[in-house]
Amino acid sequence: MTSISDKYEAVIGLEIHAQLATQSKLFCADDASFGAAPNTHISEITLAHPGTLPKLNKKAVEYAVKLGLACNCEISKYNFFARKNYFYPDLPKGWQTSQHTHPICIGGTVLIKTEQGKRLIQMHHIHLEEDAGKSIHDVYDDYTCVDLNRAGTPLVEIVSEPDMHTADEAWQYVNEIRKLVRWLGVSDGNMEEGSLRCDANVSIRLKGDTKLGTRAEVKNLNSTRNIKKAIEYEIERMIKLVESGGKVQQQTRSFDASTDTTFSIRDKEEANDYRYFPEPDLAPLNLSDEYINSLKSSLPALPNDLIEKYQTQLGLSEYDAEQLCSEKEIAVFFENVLPFSNNYKAVANWINGPIRSYVNDAKISLEELSFLPKQLAELIAMIDEGKVNFSVASSQIFPELVKDKNASAIDIATNKNLLQTSDNSQLESWINEAISRMPDKVKEYQKGKKGLIGLFVGEVKKLSKGKADPKKVTELLQEKLSG
Repeated sequence: MTSISDKYEAVIGLEIHAQLATQSKLFCADDASFGAAPNTHISEITLAHPGTLPKLNKKAVEYAVKLGLACNCEISKYNFFARKNYFYPDLPKGWQTSQHTHPICIGGTVLIKTEQGKRLIQMHHIHLEEDAGKSIHDVYDDYTCVDLNRAGTPLVEIVSEPDMHTADEAWQYVNEIRKLVRWLGVSDGNMEEGSLRCDANVSIRLKGDTKLGTRAEVKNLNSTRNIKKAIEYEIERMIKLVESGGKVQQQTRSFDASTDTTFSIRDKEEANDYRYFPEPDLAPLNLSDEYINSLKSSLPALPNDLIEKYQTQLGLSEYDAEQLCSEKEIAVFFENVLPFSNNYKAVANWINGPIRSYVNDAKISLEELSFLPKQLAELIAMIDEGKVNFSVASSQIFPELVKDKNASAIDIATNKNLLQTSDNSQLESWINEAISRMPDKVKEYQKGKKGLIGLFVGEVKKLSKGKADPKKVTELLQEKLSG
């Protein structure tokens, strides 16, 4: 029997606003950083005083083009800004300077991975625009406060096609965009500070239908969790509404994170009359092939390319490769170890395990870690050569190495008496004592319970305080217990 949810298909398009990581605003030299006292990062230009003129931030254009290239967009060589006219209390000009008919990046794709597999999400365009200020409603009961620090900060608006069909696909898409802007260094992608915000356009239609249904737009979603929850709620709300004989209204809605529900802010008209016209105070942009190619050649290796490289060339699993490429600084550290070690799996295990645990606990970045790639390679080589085991290396040597980037793993192991022994007479002494302590287990092993070998190896490890070579111990134990 077909369920109600199987009858319908959701159609989702996302508009993601990413604040660009420039030092100054889009059209003036005002500080664009986050966290200053209200209305301190403003000037006559931000406030649109008469007689002031905008001047375009070159770095913002560079960042927009880099993002477009990374998303396989066509870069529009000729593009210009327009005035988008509307009134809002925290929009000091009375208009927003944005790109409308001529966005800087056209088309493009983003690869996502879901439980159903990988697929390319189609993009419509990326355009540059300035942000508005911020209205604050919870300082006074009877007044709204306005902070214009954010007004004029540079944004890219990343507009997808209505090409997603589940909340999970939308969630994955936003995560990929967030990872990409951080990877390229064009935005910090900090949703908590509003550097990355998302509007979701959601509609439903009968499966097999090609006509788009009436959509609702859920505004200003500021976390990946909220994006997923809001879309899930909207899909369920619309299906229930249609099944009960109702009709979906075109609306602008907001998300209540305390109840995981959306609510209507206003009914949306078919089209807003923003009275766009070209910004008369800004010259059009004419981007040369030479400029675009120079930015293309400056792009770092992108995460999906590295994931494929690590699997096909280095023999890593898909999971290990994706973990190494979850953040750029992790991939950079991994790449920096490769000239010193060809045990790629061990390098990946160390980075994805002890090293990430350490930086997370210490609340530092990998770039702040006082531990050199060469030191990690030395540590791995010592394990491969049987000089120490992983447990000793990770719990006793690694903590000493992170205190001093000039320290040597072999010196630490020697000074702390941690080097493993392969001396048969010493190993046999520990093995004999271990066997004498567990006569019952010896009988069980000899009757066929071969899995008990690990118990004996563990006992030898305790007696030797980790200095016994476990591989050699296992060989000697098997020989002695079978005799």
